Amino acid sequence: MTLFMSRVSISRKPSIQALNALLLPDDAGDRTDAHHRLLWTLFADDPDRRRDFLWREERAGEFLVLSVREPMACDLFSRVDVKPYDPVLKAGDRLFFALRANATRTKKGGGRVDVVMDALFALPKDKRAAQRMDIAQSEGASWLERQGDRNGFRVLKCEVTDYSVRALTTHRGSRKGQPQFGILDLQGALEVTEPEAFRQILQIGLGRAKAFGCGLMLVRRAV
Repeated sequence: MTLFMSRVSISRKPSIQALNALLLPDDAGDRTDAHHRLLWTLFADDPDRRRDFLWREERAGEFLVLSVREPMACDLFSRVDVKPYDPVLKAGDRLFFALRANATRTKKGGGRVDVVMDALFALPKDKRAAQRMDIAQSEGASWLERQGDRNGFRVLKCEVTDYSVRALTTHRGSRKGQPQFGILDLQGALEVTEPEAFRQILQIGLGRAKAFGCGLMLVRRAV
């Protein structure tokens, strides 16, 4: 199946820029939620439609979107550049990658936890800040290696460039129940071991929180 990779930008028309406080809020959690809703406008042709696209914010007001369907025209966006996305892959191909992911695992007894949060909470509180990125690097790289074992690729190099936690402030109810998730930014190199399995995971994404800008793996050939 041919997919579509789109680069989209929020319109700079004054009538749209007047909505910047809603479309580009300062709070990271609010911004993630706003963008989740915003990008749906490109694909919401039916009230019962299920999400069939992945996205990530590249910079303020600019996004990359991988989708099964071509995005629709929308006045909220000034540019929607669409290209077919149909990578030809074979075993042994080496690729550079960039991935923004919500990395989780299932705990003994059930329930899912963010791999970095879980490791950090095992440390004394006064040591967490100093070891935050070291833990993010080790847990993030280990998580990606496990993903590769199941999804047709082998990690050759993995660097965690950032780790942050976002809370969805639109949640109604007690703060204790407020949804929050960790976001890892990873980059490096990989080798394709099973082309069809890897192609499928490129389409459906890696990890969780895919509706909120996680899961899209960008790849390019390693020279």
